[in-house]
Amino acid sequence: MQSWAHLFIEQVRATSLLEWLAVLLGVAEVLLARANKVWLYPIGIASTLISVYLLLNVHLFAESLLNVYYVVMSVYGWYHWVKKRGLTPVKVSFATRREWVITLLIVFAGWGILYWLLARFTPSTVPLWDAWVSSTAWAGMWLLARRKVENWLLLNVSNLFAVPLLFHKNLAMFAVLTVFLFVVAIFGYLDWRKIAKGGKA
Repeated sequence: MQSWAHLFIEQVRATSLLEWLAVLLGVAEVLLARANKVWLYPIGIASTLISVYLLLNVHLFAESLLNVYYVVMSVYGWYHWVKKRGLTPVKVSFATRREWVITLLIVFAGWGILYWLLARFTPSTVPLWDAWVSSTAWAGMWLLARRKVENWLLLNVSNLFAVPLLFHKNLAMFAVLTVFLFVVAIFGYLDWRKIAKGGKA
């Protein structure tokens, strides 16, 4: 345990200013999202672009690609918010059997395809793990776009595996941010579950 604590302290000390900035912007994005403020989008885009650069530097290529997708979806979300804010949002609900089938296809087909691409065409040292973290996050984001309660479960599977992966790549503060996101996702799941059952969050 002491060696883990020592490793964590050493990694925090070695954290670059860019990583600190990305993490602080990431925390701000989550807090703005919870407060339902449109500023979550530009703040999130800035955080994600920095993250792409840092993840590429440590050869986490699938996570980099995932973050590019985050940027695209943030731009879309920002536009959607500004142009269609007055419209009734899609209701929160539980995933159907068909949606679960699609979700599992995204997870396992995505895992296999990403692993093959990373192992064959990149110098990644963790292709299997990187691919798994990204494929589960892609599935979670698909469910999130459809306002399904289970999106939080898939995102937390991704978060759970991402934490040790980020530590392994000496991105300690990214790992801490992911722990924070893990906790937020637990409360998100409980809130959305209550809403889907007809209650209020």
